[in-house]
Amino acid sequence: MNKNIHREITQLSPSDSFLVYYRIKDDFDFPIHFHPEYELNFIHKGSGVRRVIGDHIGEINDYELVLVGPNLPHCWELHNCKEKEIHEITIHIHNDLLDEKLLSRRVFKSVRDMLNRSIHGISFSEKTIKEIMPRLLELPKISGIDYFLEFISILHDLSISRNQKLLSTSFSNYNDFENSEKIKKVYEYIQNNFNRKISLDEISELVNMTPVSFNRFIKKRTGKTFVSYINNTRVSYASRLLLETDLSVGEIAYKCGFNNLANFNRMFKKIKNNTPSEFRSEFNGIQKVL
Repeated sequence: MNKNIHREITQLSPSDSFLVYYRIKDDFDFPIHFHPEYELNFIHKGSGVRRVIGDHIGEINDYELVLVGPNLPHCWELHNCKEKEIHEITIHIHNDLLDEKLLSRRVFKSVRDMLNRSIHGISFSEKTIKEIMPRLLELPKISGIDYFLEFISILHDLSISRNQKLLSTSFSNYNDFENSEKIKKVYEYIQNNFNRKISLDEISELVNMTPVSFNRFIKKRTGKTFVSYINNTRVSYASRLLLETDLSVGEIAYKCGFNNLANFNRMFKKIKNNTPSEFRSEFNGIQKVL
């Protein structure tokens, strides 16, 4: 695995369907990364921003809407953009939100075909973006089943829109990340126990490996050491609590397995490039999980 491509641990929990969040920013500070979730990313007033999707590199205009498939490396970089108020809506979607049986129904054919094409990254036309933008902005204001149904409706309308462009000529080399039974077992165990200390011996025994072998294994499959992977998981959950609750930073640190506030602040800044308080302030706009 390329050491410069990060495996992001998103804020979606196994029981969530998708997450929508919105922020106004003046920079793009997240490095090139991949994750098993689909990502729909909207940017307004980002003319000059550089888009990297797989082997595609291009400069965007004022309106940007891209669907990124599972495990496809991607990022956006400030590059030539001078705008100080860039609007961004990001939606992370579980890769099994719509299962194969449902997608096999005739009514979902266009959505299924679009999701299949998204392994290359799909860019939508400016006309489509302007039509969809008001609905994306309103989405977090809807509640319950209507929230879910409106999002599925948005996916359908995108799937039948005209002038879609595939961005990357190749597709992800990281699609086997989730296919390892050992990785799945490790992932599930960490998801259920991240709020307490997990020793290397404990996790190694879970998959019948020596600590040395396990550390090599997790580094090869995730690009991170075991300790780094645990910390990324904890920071991901902490990020979610910062957005969804009014808990203090100290309370969140404790809930996410950090017994030392200074260590939590240091680790959070290392992974997210800003402090927990700065992160909470930056994302104080629209944010909702279903």
